[in-house]
Amino acid sequence: MTGKMDHTIDENVLAACVRSELIQFFKDLDGEPPAGIYEMVLNCIEKPMLELTLEHAGGNQSRAADWLSINRNTLRKKMQQHGIK
Repeated sequence: MTGKMDHTIDENVLAACVRSELIQFFKDLDGEPPAGIYEMVLNCIEKPMLELTLEHAGGNQSRAADWLSINRNTLRKKMQQHGIK
């Protein structure tokens, strides 16, 4: 045992949350055709993921980018897209 705790999110729980919200989304449409679902869902998930990762990285963008397994420039671009300072 390394002494390190595994704090990974149960992907099934996250997927179930997304699934549940999309089921309600389609019900709320009441037969109207949807538009932009892919971007809507990604934006809903991406912004809080970036914000919380940056918060836990103490605002260190390089560290946050490393934790997210993305390039720091990509992180900065996504921060700008989501209005994250």
